[in-house]
This record gives sequence, structure tokens and C-alpha cells, in this order.
Amino acid sequence: MSHGGGRPVLILVGAAVLTALGPVWAGGQPSSAPERPRLYVDTTYTLPSGRTIAVPAGGDFQKAVNEARGGDVVALEAGASFTGRFTLPDKPGSGWIVVRTSAPESALPPPGTRADPLYAKVMPKLIAASGPVITAAAGAHHYRFIGVEIRPREGASVDNLVLLGGGEIALAQLPHHIIFDRCYVHGDPIKGGRRGIAMNSRETAVIDSYLSEFKEVGADAQALAGWNGPGPFKIVNNYLEAAGENLLFGGAAPRIPGLVPSDIEIRRNLLAKSLSWNPGDPAYAGTRWTVKYILELKNARRVLIDGNLLERNWEAGDYAGFAIGFTPRNEDGSAPWSAVQDVTVANNIVRHTGSAMNISGRDNTWPSQQTKRILIQNNLFVDVGGKSWGGDGRLFQILNGTVDLVIDHNTAFQTGTAIMADGVPNPGFVFRNNIVAHNAYGITGSGTSAGNLTFRTYFPGLVFARNVLLGPWPSVGGATRSMYSDRPDNFFPASLDAVGFVNRARGDYRLAASSRYRTAGTDGKDVGADFGALSAAVTAPLAETQP
Repeated sequence: MSHGGGRPVLILVGAAVLTALGPVWAGGQPSSAPERPRLYVDTTYTLPSGRTIAVPAGGDFQKAVNEARGGDVVALEAGASFTGRFTLPDKPGSGWIVVRTSAPESALPPPGTRADPLYAKVMPKLIAASGPVITAAAGAHHYRFIGVEIRPREGASVDNLVLLGGGEIALAQLPHHIIFDRCYVHGDPIKGGRRGIAMNSRETAVIDSYLSEFKEVGADAQALAGWNGPGPFKIVNNYLEAAGENLLFGGAAPRIPGLVPSDIEIRRNLLAKSLSWNPGDPAYAGTRWTVKYILELKNARRVLIDGNLLERNWEAGDYAGFAIGFTPRNEDGSAPWSAVQDVTVANNIVRHTGSAMNISGRDNTWPSQQTKRILIQNNLFVDVGGKSWGGDGRLFQILNGTVDLVIDHNTAFQTGTAIMADGVPNPGFVFRNNIVAHNAYGITGSGTSAGNLTFRTYFPGLVFARNVLLGPWPSVGGATRSMYSDRPDNFFPASLDAVGFVNRARGDYRLAASSRYRTAGTDGKDVGADFGALSAAVTAPLAETQP
């Protein structure tokens, strides 16, 4: 997949092309469906009404920002470098101050199209040798950056390139209404850097931008992270690259009592790690950067994760290469309200990873709130586990008492267990209408055999229906059916070929017209993912309308 476009592109799964065949799939929602975001960030561009303050090469960017008023444009000379540590001041009024390249709009990708490093030649460069390049003063608001490159000085590693809040102890002190639009934000290619944008703020958006080269040894690095801002946040149509967690909410104790980052929209992004960081890949460049998740939520509520491509994660140290982690963490024991609740994961592709999803009900070190109301629906998981990525090849690891977790209409090909459970039971678990590889142990838990005993031990009140558990099986009709006799309304094909995919060899996992699993779901739809809806969500042109 090209990193460079927000325009419609084709997503390859194997060698097959997913094509948009229909409207976004809705499916039946359970009674315990997660609440979606209550608020969305409005990134509609308003034409400036004030002055244009031109800052030529060698000019004083900080002076221009200090003098700007709402409605003004600060136009930095295209391609010029501006070195310093810059602060966005708090100003009266609610007019936007736009900081942008002096290049004409036609020199940038059109709105809704992702920028990439090829546009750096027309972007002014904001640079610092240490500390943040950009810091938002307490209460700073209504700044929009368009077509700007933000980076450290060559050979320097910076903790935060952009620091929006962090130490504030009251909501009124937080920066708010800040947008990064078609920007290029990156660490040093050799030294890396800890974080691109720290989003401890309100009403903040990163759209159509390219964030890369965030990596450290012995510490987590992120392209985007937030822990002390309430939201809402909009993260749409970006390339996000980082070694630790490409995208993270939580990870440090909030300074504001009771704060949970909330109302988070994560749509149509490409989140990936560089193969040059993977010791098992021929492209490995020799440095063992700290590698963890692609996307992790440690303290977050009302999150929509829709239409993203997440790829390339591997086993590293104590981390088994899970792509996604929902793991509530009360980081130092001072925030017992920390929670991961009301999360929708829909219409995403997760591929080339050691394991897929790790979901924990509570922090296992400090008191936390319980993980509740998680929906995982209409996703494709492919190339999970195996020699290239290490790990156990687990599809879903469910730990420590999650509540109301629904996994519905997904298609998955992994080398390990479909579900691995441990800890206290997980009430309200629904697993239906999925096509998954069974492999040696299928649905199992610590101390329990596959199937019935795991169901009874770890999943009270379980709904487990109309799933296709892919063989080959040790013995068809014997061990197979006895292991799952408590839930007979499922399917046990002897092989992948028996499912009836359109063209499995080329990675086209739609069900053929002859497949017995067409319209066999609990809702009368095909079992597995709806690939028309999946492709539409991942590749459709970006619209400003709310989902």
C-alpha cells in the first residue's frame, strides 16, 4: 500500500484486491454495544479573515506568532528552516491562527489526501536541538498547522516534538482547538525520538499527516500519545510509525483527577513499523529498538477504531508481538479510575504480526476500573504468527475478567489459538459469525482443555454460535464435536479449501456462491467479514461528515 495518499487506493490481501462492493456493514448490535464518541472534532477549514504575516528564511517565527491575532495567517517561507523552541501563546477570542507554508495550496496534496515526505520540499521546517520544537502554553487555542515539517536537529533525539499540555491539573488550563493538517512530523532517522505529538489537550486533531521515525532503546516511543487530556480527539488518514506503540492513550498517570481520555476517533490510518527495526528481517539495520504494540489503550473511553490498516509487529523481549492491546493501567497507583471502556473496533485490517489482540479486564498491579463494552466486528486478521513475526500466533488473548466483549463477523488466519483465556471469568462474552483457524488448541485457557471446559471456566453466559472453526482436525466428528458439544450451532470444515473462498490462494477471502456458509450467520448474513464494507471503510474517499 502506498503511504502517500488519502485518495482511493486498493488494499492488497495476498495478491487479491478488495473492492468496494456495498455500503458500510452495520450488522446486529448487541444490547451491550459500546457507546460511540459523544463528541467529534470539527476540522472544517474556514477561510482566514485577517492579515497574512509573511516570515522569510531567517525571520522570527516566534515574533510572528506572538503578534498574530485570530483570523491571521503566519506564512513561513516554503522550504526554509526555522530553529528554536517555539511556544503557542494563549490569545483572546476564538478565531483561528493558521501557520502554514507560503507555497500555494496547489503545491500540497488536496484536503483529504495524506501528505508524505515527497512534499517536504515545499514545507517550512520547524527544528529544535532539544526539548519540544513546539509547546502550547496553558490555555493556548485555535491554531491550525498546514503543510509544515516538524523535526529535530540532525543527529538529535527529542522527547516530544510537539508538546500540547502535560502537567496541567485543571481542565481549564489545557490547550484546545489545535489541528495538524497535511504535516510531516518525524524523528531523526539515526537517533530516532520518543514522541511525535503529545496530545494532552482538548479538541485536537491530526489529519492527512505523516509521522515517522519514532524509536528508542530501553523506552517506549510513539507517533501520537495522550494521557492528560479529556478529548475529543480526531486521528484520521495519517501514516503513523513508531517502535514502542504507534498510537497510545494512557501510559502515564493523568494529573487531572478522574481524567480518562475520551471521544476518540481513529479512522483510515496506516499504522506500521519499519522492517529495518526487525532483527528477523533481511532489511534489519542493526539497532534493537524497543518494540511493543501497534495500538494500545491503557486509559480511554468511547473510542472508534474504524477503517485502519495495522501491520508489521513482531515478538520482542517480553512482548509477544500483539498488534493491539486493551490493557487498563493505573500507572503509578495514583489513578484508580483508569479504564478501557466503550471501544468499537470495526472494518480494520490487521496483518503481518506475531499475535493479534490482547485484552485485559483489569490492571494486574494496581487497582483500576474494569474493561467493559468492547465490540470487535468486521475485521480481517491475516498472517498472524509464524516464522517471520514470532510470538504465539494468538488471535485473541482475554485476561482478568473483561465484561461484555463481543467478537462478531471477523475473518482470521493465525498460527496459534483462536482464543486464549486466563485469570478470572469474563461475563457477557459473545463470539459469533466468525471464520477463524482452529489449529491445535482452538479456544482454550490456562488449565483447561479446548472447547467445553474453557467455556464453562472462563466465559459464564457465553454466546458462541455460527462460527466456522477451520481444520484440519485430528478426527472429524470425534474429538472435534465432543470438544464443542456444549455449543453445537457451529461449523467444523475439515480444511481451508472446504470453506469455499472465492480465491484463497490469491488472498480473496470472500465466500463463493457455492459456499455452505453464505447467509449462514445468526443475522442471515455470510459468516465472516463483509469484504465490500471492509474495503469501503479502508479505501473510500475521506468525507468530513461524521461516522
